[in-house]
Amino acid sequence: MSIAIKIENLTKIYHLPKKRKVTGLFNFNLEIEEGEIFGLLGPNGSGKTTLLKTILGLIFPTRGKVEIFGKEIGDIGVKRKIGFLPENPYYYEYLTGPELLDFYGDIFELPKRTKKKRSDELLSRVGLAELKHLALRNYSKGMLERIGLACALINDPKLLILDEPTTGLDPIGGRETRDLLLKLKEQGKTILLSSHFLSEVEKICDRIGILDQGNLLAIGRLKELLKEKKTETFEDLFIKIIKEK
Repeated sequence: MSIAIKIENLTKIYHLPKKRKVTGLFNFNLEIEEGEIFGLLGPNGSGKTTLLKTILGLIFPTRGKVEIFGKEIGDIGVKRKIGFLPENPYYYEYLTGPELLDFYGDIFELPKRTKKKRSDELLSRVGLAELKHLALRNYSKGMLERIGLACALINDPKLLILDEPTTGLDPIGGRETRDLLLKLKEQGKTILLSSHFLSEVEKICDRIGILDQGNLLAIGRLKELLKEKKTETFEDLFIKIIKEK
């Protein structure tokens, strides 16, 4: 398999007032294969957000290297192949769903006809086709999550990075999102999923990585990790790995 994301010896140190320092990531190494769904887990403050921001090029590493599809993260061509859904996105609340997708399509310089076609398809896929004329200020939290996922897909990315994509979704919405992600995998897309919901990760991820305090503590297929750590449930596995560090 080809490598979608390759991270080597990644370290991120935050410099604070009074010469204090906080290490967000330390000698972090990871490879994610093309076409897999990789689940990233860890307690609050574990370094997940730092890792995602570094992969996206929103912050710069203190040392180490990140490559996406064989290119360094500063490559503009690579950025066009990435879709991103942040945990708490901010949208212009007076826009409708189609208007928001049109705005995101302009960022990627998509032709007008392509934008319209993809917008209609994505609104249908995330269950918002019947609400085209509703302004975002009237959306529920779950609806905002779904329009955010549509925005992340407007450029037809090869790599999709999702930070807590099922937060605020009801059981039906969560199921529909999982089904959509599995269909995207079938289309050959690579998905990096950061989540606190162990059950969601367990249902769709090919492999998982558990990190804490900037260190990758475990990585592999869930069944293999359960056997290795002699645990029966994902929750028991997660807690044991965090406590053993």
